[in-house]
Amino acid sequence: MKNSYDDLGAGGRRPLWVEEPARRRRLPDPVRHAAVRAVVLVALTLTEANIAFFLTLTTSWLAFPTVLFGIAMTVVATWSVLDVWITRQTWIQRNGVLSEPSSTARPPRGEQLRRA
Repeated sequence: MKNSYDDLGAGGRRPLWVEEPARRRRLPDPVRHAAVRAVVLVALTLTEANIAFFLTLTTSWLAFPTVLFGIAMTVVATWSVLDVWITRQTWIQRNGVLSEPSSTARPPRGEQLRRA
């Protein structure tokens, strides 16, 4: 069986980049933007939580305002994660979705009659 790595490029070398078809479809743009926003905000919140933890250990005067800011960031990060789900549901409602029958779906009526 021949794979894409068997093809040698110019000069007898393997190509640096081999295109492969995507296994899954891309997320719609609004959903992807919401997901990127959520990842960035969650990362910032976790970083800020670490800073607040270490400032608390050192009994710095900055610990209290940092903890308060951490609570606010947690609320914002939670909302951003929920926003991904809400945006996805809204996009599906407005634009529809390609539905595929699941493996547990009943076969169409014509197939049932042919089997009997």
